[in-house]
Amino acid sequence: MSKLRRQVLTEALEDPDESVRMAAAQALERLEAVLGFEDILQALKTGGRDQQIRALYSLELIDSPKVFPPLLAALQVRDPDIRSTAVQVLGKKQNPQTLKNLVRHLQDPNPAVRVHTAEALGFFPDRRLVPFLAGVLGEDDAELVKSAIHSLGRIAAPEAETELAALLKHPRPGIRQAAAEALGRLRLEEAKSP
Repeated sequence: MSKLRRQVLTEALEDPDESVRMAAAQALERLEAVLGFEDILQALKTGGRDQQIRALYSLELIDSPKVFPPLLAALQVRDPDIRSTAVQVLGKKQNPQTLKNLVRHLQDPNPAVRVHTAEALGFFPDRRLVPFLAGVLGEDDAELVKSAIHSLGRIAAPEAETELAALLKHPRPGIRQAAAEALGRLRLEEAKSP
């Protein structure tokens, strides 16, 4: 079946409509990633840093539970760029079972990993993340704080209102702006039934 799929998608790369060509190219990219899963795993084990990062991004294209063990293993690697990439891919995959592992990286020793983690958590519509993200709002790293604010806005849980409102008095205008935008995205409390 994948042979037929590859053939028709390859032919669709010549379609007169650009949107069809783009869709075919994306579908072929996903298909190649799935067919090359073992090669991706090998690149993660023995490849150089750049190969490992490309392999992690390739896992984002594969819709299978098999991608999660190598992604979670990449969170333990010493190289912060590999950890950052794994965090980003896990955020986009939005698997709730990976949340515990992701939340831990809000305390990662590398600032970039922390920023990417705060950003990745915003892909999960889970109110339980509010205290974890709110816990980094007092940090000195402006990028980390802004990432946490953006994620709180995407989660849109009313529980973040007090922490976000307090940031409207922050000395940095970028943080005040992000807080105002996030406050505008929060859901209103549901009316309680009598």
